[in-house]
Amino acid sequence: MTETAAPQPSERLRSLYAPAAWPFVRQAGWLSIMAGLLFVVAQAVMWTLDQRMNVETAQNPVFIAAKIVLLGGFIVLMFALIGVHGLQAQRAGRLGVAAFSAAIVGTMMLGGDLWFEAFAVPWLAGGPAPQSLTAKPSLIFGLGALASYYLFAAGWTLFGIACLRARVFPVAISIVVILGGLAGYQALLAPWGIPLGVAFTILGIWIVARRPVVLETM
Repeated sequence: MTETAAPQPSERLRSLYAPAAWPFVRQAGWLSIMAGLLFVVAQAVMWTLDQRMNVETAQNPVFIAAKIVLLGGFIVLMFALIGVHGLQAQRAGRLGVAAFSAAIVGTMMLGGDLWFEAFAVPWLAGGPAPQSLTAKPSLIFGLGALASYYLFAAGWTLFGIACLRARVFPVAISIVVILGGLAGYQALLAPWGIPLGVAFTILGIWIVARRPVVLETM
């Protein structure tokens, strides 16, 4: 009776991250492209409007639509993040896990801010409390906003550094992700979210074009 050799750790990991077992990994390229394009399109529209006129701009249907599109970009970005991390998890090591976690927290925090701006702010501007949009924020409100901005920027900057260290993706793309993370401190204001959008669009195109090669690194 022949004995079947136990699978090696690397084989178990490869099975864990196989495309059939993890749909987000299989679609990482297209998810990245979609997230990036939603960021770029939404922010390009927002950039044409006066974002300092809180009450007036907040009631502009075009601006509201752009905010909702950007919110969609944030949602897809979370799925893209899962897929991209899956492609480089083995090589990224503990830094990759820390960066992945930080990017999730930062995206969730800033995404919550964006939901408020997309749906609650137009309602406030249209009637109940338009003066609240020009009033000085409270301490707790200010701390929450700053935490969202810093965590988003720090998470995506660290994720770019993890990509650079893992060397699964081209160095130039990893550097653009880092720059997108740094600019992401003001990602809810156009054009500061465009660099991260461009970075993920380029990354997604590269993954789609090189998918078989990328999967071999897992």
